[in-house]
Order: sequence, then structure tokens, then C-alpha cells
Amino acid sequence: MSRNDLTDDEGDSAGISRRDFVRGLGAASLLGATGLSFADDGMDGLEAVDDPIGSYPYRDWEDLYRDEWDWDSVARSTHSVNCTGSCSWNVYVKDGQVWREEQAGDYPTFDESLPDPNPRGCQKGACYTDYVNADQRVLHPLRRTGERGEGQWERISWDEALTEIADHVIDEVQAGRYDAISGFTPIPAMSPVSFASGSRLVNLLGGVSHSFYDWYSDLPPGQPITWGTQTDNAESADWHNADYIIAWGSNINVTRIPDAKYFLDAGYEGAKRVGIFTDYSQTAIHTDEWLSPHGGSDTALALGMAQTIVDEGLHDEAHLKEQTDMPLLVREDTGKFLRASEVGLAEDADDPEKVFVMVDADGTLRRAPGSLGERDGQKDYSASIELDFDPQLSVERSVDTDEGSVAVRSVWENLTDELSQYTPDVVHEETGVGENTYQRVAREFAEADAAKIIHGKGVNDWYHNDLGNRAIQLLVTLTGNLGDPGTGLDHYVGQEKIWSFHGWKVLSFPTGNVRGVPTTLWTYFHAGILDNTDPDTAEKIRESIDKGWMPVYPEERDDGNRPDPSTMFVWRGNYFNQAKGNVALEEQLWPKLDLVVDINFRMDSTAMYSDIVLPAASHYEKYDLSETDMHTYVHPFTPAVEPLGEAKTDWEIFRLLAEKIQERAQERGVEPIEDRKFDRTIDLTTIYDDYVRDWETGEEQGLVEDKAAAEFILEHSEETNPEGSDEQITFDDIDEQPQRFLEAGDHWSSDIKDDEAYVPWQDYVHDKNPWPTFTGRQQYYIDHDWYLELGEELPTHKEGPENTGGDYPLSYNTPHGRWSIHSTWRDDTKMLRLQRGEPVVYLNPEDAQQRGIEDGDTVEVYNDLGSVEVQAKIYPSSEPGTVRHFFSWEKFQYPDRDNFNTLVPMYMKPTQLVQYPEDTGEHLHFFPNYWGPTGVNSDVRVDVRPSGGDTE
Repeated sequence: MSRNDLTDDEGDSAGISRRDFVRGLGAASLLGATGLSFADDGMDGLEAVDDPIGSYPYRDWEDLYRDEWDWDSVARSTHSVNCTGSCSWNVYVKDGQVWREEQAGDYPTFDESLPDPNPRGCQKGACYTDYVNADQRVLHPLRRTGERGEGQWERISWDEALTEIADHVIDEVQAGRYDAISGFTPIPAMSPVSFASGSRLVNLLGGVSHSFYDWYSDLPPGQPITWGTQTDNAESADWHNADYIIAWGSNINVTRIPDAKYFLDAGYEGAKRVGIFTDYSQTAIHTDEWLSPHGGSDTALALGMAQTIVDEGLHDEAHLKEQTDMPLLVREDTGKFLRASEVGLAEDADDPEKVFVMVDADGTLRRAPGSLGERDGQKDYSASIELDFDPQLSVERSVDTDEGSVAVRSVWENLTDELSQYTPDVVHEETGVGENTYQRVAREFAEADAAKIIHGKGVNDWYHNDLGNRAIQLLVTLTGNLGDPGTGLDHYVGQEKIWSFHGWKVLSFPTGNVRGVPTTLWTYFHAGILDNTDPDTAEKIRESIDKGWMPVYPEERDDGNRPDPSTMFVWRGNYFNQAKGNVALEEQLWPKLDLVVDINFRMDSTAMYSDIVLPAASHYEKYDLSETDMHTYVHPFTPAVEPLGEAKTDWEIFRLLAEKIQERAQERGVEPIEDRKFDRTIDLTTIYDDYVRDWETGEEQGLVEDKAAAEFILEHSEETNPEGSDEQITFDDIDEQPQRFLEAGDHWSSDIKDDEAYVPWQDYVHDKNPWPTFTGRQQYYIDHDWYLELGEELPTHKEGPENTGGDYPLSYNTPHGRWSIHSTWRDDTKMLRLQRGEPVVYLNPEDAQQRGIEDGDTVEVYNDLGSVEVQAKIYPSSEPGTVRHFFSWEKFQYPDRDNFNTLVPMYMKPTQLVQYPEDTGEHLHFFPNYWGPTGVNSDVRVDVRPSGGDTE
């Protein structure tokens, strides 16, 4: 029976029709004023209904509700933001407009013992529709007419925009300044096709691709130092396998909302959860215990915990002997590792100078298996670290070398000496954490069957972030909590790690030759900071560049001159808004750039400071892929609607630009030129043909569309198309339902196994393959000259730079917030309504009272670098002496168009500029987003006063 069968619009005595019912309501409204009742108007014909849910008269009113919740189509998409969430959503379309979105909730379950992986999402994704038709949406190509940042624009046609950009690019390439062309875009995993769109063109032009993970202070430098691998994590489902979890500087409930359920569920299953945060954060309130170290003292706390573990004999001796550098011998005279070549143990090694020495139980010198001198490159699984003897951990003796007798000690002896400094009273003095409290937590962690640390950005923001990383990592190494379910150190800050690596790489960089640059160093160098930093840091920066450890582009020419950068393309990111020391960037670097092009769906800070803004499709208007290291699934973007206005997908924009460059190059009759650095020719007259050609198969016009590019990535990646397997994940598969990866490529350290959450390090811990470090082991001793000079050969606690920003009483922090992902959603009306709607700083009540500041006051936060005007929020959960200014507010949201980074100087740590080994660099070498200098946000001093106050 249809709805229409249930009633008759023209019916009579059986009841009142929908038309009569509405007419009766109108009459009742009028009669009510005269005192007549609704029943007096004939409503006594209503009948009692036995089944008010299943069947009753006059129910056509339901159509009003049904129409409101009706839609024409549903598309699968997601949100291309740097949050690690990678959440699959259904997007509902009605009358050609995105109407609403909801979590898809159909991730396939792979382990019934773990909580359901569904759903995934957060309050930001739930209102992405706001952006699709937002006022700040860029609808047409725009050219700047006023000064950069003034917001004065004129609308131009696509042909005008592309021609102007193409002619500029041709001029730069023909003048040999192709390495003055930069491309900045972050995080390939969140949308690899869109990442590849511009990177592919920049690569074909001979331009420069920028790093991003280090620039945002997201990269943990301690991981490549110790493990020779950047950010290999367990997927978040593995949290549920842990018996003991420490959330260290990772505000899970704020920054990992789709995964917080695993943290909470682990507690229900009996896991103890400890939070280590300076403030009583939104995650701390859900932990069983909260430790609050002073800001920047995490290293001291971790080393104090390590001292407790060692002092009480709770360390895993077997793990330390086989898996770490602890048994290796170190010369006391030079601080360098004793090489096997010095004691006649490595004559048959490929490189005897890179083979190390242990001592067995009988006191005999033994060659340590798996050292770099016995391997073919950084990652060679043909070697093994498996031992056929029992090495000693504690060694202090002399050995006979070809230079005579030399005193040596094991790394373990050196480490225990370092740890002995971190007595309970010292740790308490440095951190403020109770002596008994931190020792008990260390003891519980060591005694747990499966213990895990979830590491966050809170540690990475500090100048000595590498020491903090290494010290915290030491806790899982000492206790052998690596390579098994529920163990490890999981660092989740940004979707740095992409699963489908090979397909993305060859799509992004088809020539195979990449000019990559560390964005922090590039910015530092070209913004003139080098001349204003301390002499030792400046000297080391120059040495690193001169030795080729860290690249800077444009390269120095044969005549000794180095051109300025001239051109910058930014897409999928907000470089200008995230710039540390943004005053120097605006005054020194930006004027050097002749052309800044921003490809964007919204007018953000970088767009405001660009010369040409091109309208990009939103996340609901394109094809792409979405991945994250927090889970082992791939799912797609698909276009729910057509791009608004004249917007185009990133892939189409750069393809059209390549087509225009080729057209103009042919019209101008330009000649191909030889690349100075790589054995290739840059030919602008064929650049479009090269852009759309499938370089793997040779198919012409194979990559015209963005969907074809997505299919290319899936086809050419081990994770989705394993070699020798009949299984393959296609785009249609993931459009139907998210798919779990079939394999893990060689940039991961474990296999993906059926019915198990992914856990890293199994290749080394269980299969005994060498760790990709100099020693072939987890390496806590670094005998690089700079590390020895600075006393950082082992993890050690150091105070950060003094008076950075000036001699002011308050520490300044810029953590991640709940209401945005970086700057995305910072300007969204719904998100602003959930907070105070404008930039805010959080002050401890004591600090506010001392300065006569009340909640809601407008205040000025200032130091020697500048000042910003914001609203004050009294925050009792904060430690005294700290100003917390959640980062990512756009520059145009402040009265004077400065922002949170105005108060942060641009500085970096020299130890992150090294190559190790110094001559070949297999262990530490610059590779974008693997190793390079990080931007630093903390160690900054400020003060606060009511707005309009006097600094004197």
C-alpha cells in the first residue's frame, strides 16, 4: 500500500483530510481569538487510532519531513587535511548542492578482538559543507592589484592567469634559474594525487620541492637518529593491545579525535593510562594518573625514569645486547666508536672503517654483526644482527690497536654514567614531578607485559627536541617494548607516512631526479636570519651547506654568486601562516619572490600574500586517495558535485599550466637546456606531453584526468598491487568500501598481517635484520664530531636558549587546538561559535591577576620581536608562568595582521644539519621529511598586558 492509499485529500466523514486539517488549523487560529475552541470547528470527526506508527488517516504530513531528509545522490569523500584522521564520509547531494555529510562507518573489521574501527570523524569534518559554498571560497582566478596582504584583487580569466604564469616560468627556466622555482605542499598521504599535481610539474621544470614535516615542528628528529627510520608507528587499533599506555605530549582527545576511542577502550579493558602534559589537558582528565613536568623538561623526566629502570634492574638485557648499540666499544681518547679495522677484525668487510666491536663473555673482542661496513647501503636485509655469542654490556678496559693501547668503554657504561646524574632530587628540581611518583610510573612501565608510549608534538616544539625524542625512546628500548602488539613508541603528528609510496613517488617525480630542500633552512637562509643568529650556529649552517650535508637552492653558481628564489607555488597548504619569524619572512624573503601563486579553495593567509590565486576544487569536488599511518585502509575522494564557480581540481590546474607552458614555449621558439645537476634536458616545448604521459608504461595521454592518476598510484604500489599476487585494490573497490592494504612496502618495518593490527619494528626485532643505522642497531650513541663537541653523543638534558624573544617572565607555547586542523576551519563560523570567535590566549589565574587582567579582556602579548592583540581566557588548568596561544589563527583574524608566529623567532639546532657517517651519510642524510632541521616554536619568552598598556 502506498502513502496515497492511506488517505484521500478530498475525503469526508471517515476523518478529516490533510487539506481540511490544514484549513481547520487556520480557522481555529482565527476563532481562537473569539473564544471558540478548535473542537468547535468540526474537529469532533477525529478518530482514535489503534496503530499510530503503522497506519492512520491524514498522514500525508510526513512527506514534509521526508522531503526535507531526501537526497538525489550520495558520494564517498573525505577531508584533505593534515590531521592523521583519514576518515571516510558519505556526502549527500540534493539539487546539485552538497546538503550534508555523515561518517561512512563501513571500514571492514580485521580483528574481532579489537574495537570496531567504525566510525571515524570529528566535528570539523561534520561541517565541511560550510566551506563548499563559503564566502571565503575562491571562485575565479584573481590577480593582486594592491600590495601583498592588502586584499586588493581583480578578476582575470583562466587564460590570462595561465599565460602570465607560463611566460614567467619560461623566462626563469631559459635564464637558468629553474632552481629558483619552488613548490610547497604538505603531507602526500592526505591526498597524494593533489600533492603530485604540482610536484610533477615542478619536477619537470627542474624546480625545487620543499619539505613540510620539519617546517611544522612535526618531525621528531630523535627517530632517524636512533632508529634510522622516520615515524614508523603502530596503527591506533594496537593501543587496545597495550597493558600500560603513556600519552606523552599527545593530546589525543583533541588532536586524534577519530582514534581516541582506542585509548578510552584500552582503559575499560584494564590498561593503565598515564598522561604527561604540562597542563591538565582534555586527555589528562581521562587518564588514571597525570604527571605535569615543567615546560621543556621532558628529557630530564625521561632520563630520570630510565635511571630508575636501570638502577632497579628492570631493563631487558637480552634486547639491549642484540638490538642496540649498548655493547659496542667507545674509545675514551676520541669519543669515537672503536672500529673493527683498528683491532684487526674486519679485513674481509667491504668497509672495515664502518664495522664495530663488542666483547664476548670470555673477554674476547668480537666483530659486531650487521654494521654498515658489512651492508649494502642503509637498508640491506641480506645481513643479520643475530648473535652467536653472548656480548657483555658492562665493559671498561684497554685494547691493543694498531696505534697502541687504547682505553675503551661500552656504550652501556657511558649511558649508565649519564643516567647516574638524574637522581630523584635532580629530576624533581628540573621537572617539578614528585620523586616517588615518576619512579613508580617508571617501575610500572617496565614491569607491564606490553607497554606503549604515544608521543606528541608537545615535545617537538622545543629547541632540544632531538634530545627529548631520544630520551623518551630510550624507555621502550630499555624495557624491550618494541616489535610486539601493544608495545612501542607511536608518534602521530601529521600524515607524514604514506602507504602507497612507490606509486605516489613516480607520479610526483617522474624524472627520478629531485631537488629537495629543507624548508626551515631554505626560509632561514633567504630571510636573512643567518646574519643575525649566534656565531656558532651560523658557522655550522655554512659548514653544512658547504659540505653538501644540507642543500639550499638556488645553488651557488660557478662564479660564487647565488641567485635569490624568484617563484613560489603553494597548494594544499598555508606556508605563510605557519612561518616562524614571520616578520622576517614578510620583510626579507617575500620581496625576493617575483611571483607567488597560490592554488586554493579559500582565501587564507598565504593567498592574501600571493600575486595570483587560482580557484581549486574543494575536497567534495575531485578524485583522490586518502591514507594515514593511524590505520591500514585506503579510501577515496570522489566528486559529489561539480567544482563551484570556475574552480578546477589541482591536477587539472597544473595540467593546464603545463599545456600553456608548452604552447607558449613553442610560440616563442625556446630551446631545450641542459640541467646543471642532473643528466637530463629540460624541454619546455614538450612539457605537457611529458606531464600527461605514463612514464612507467609509456602510454601517451595516460594521465590526463585526476582519477587516472589515482588509479596509477594504486596500480604501482606494493600495498595495493603486490608483486606476484592475484589480488589488487582498484579505485572502484575503495569507492565501494575502504580497503585494508594487502602488503607493506619496504619503507615500513613490519608486514601487514591478517587479523592483527599493524605493529612496527618486527623486521629487526623478530627477523634480526639490521636496523637502518650506522651500527645496524638502535643507536643511542652518535659519534659525529658535532655531537661530541656539543656533548650530545648520548641523550642528555639541556636547558634551551635563554631569553629567546627577550628577557620576559612568561613562557610562550603554541599547541594544536580542537577547533581547527592547522588553519583549516579556523575561519569556519560553526567552529568559531564553539569557542570565543577570535584569537585567544590562555593565562593562569595567578599570572592574570598580577597583571590586572580578567577573563574576556583584550590584551597585548609582546616581546622584542613584536606584539599581537588578542582576547584573554583565564585557564586554571595551565601551569603558572605560561602563555598558551593555540596556533593556526589566520593573519587577517588579528587587528594588525600579525599572528601567533609574530612572537616566535626563526631558529634551529645545528645537530639537525649533519650527515652521518660524515663521508657517506647512509644513516643521517637530508631527505625531505626524513631528516633535516625542524622549525622550533617554544623556548620563547613573552609578557602580557591589558591592551593599550606601556611596555616600560
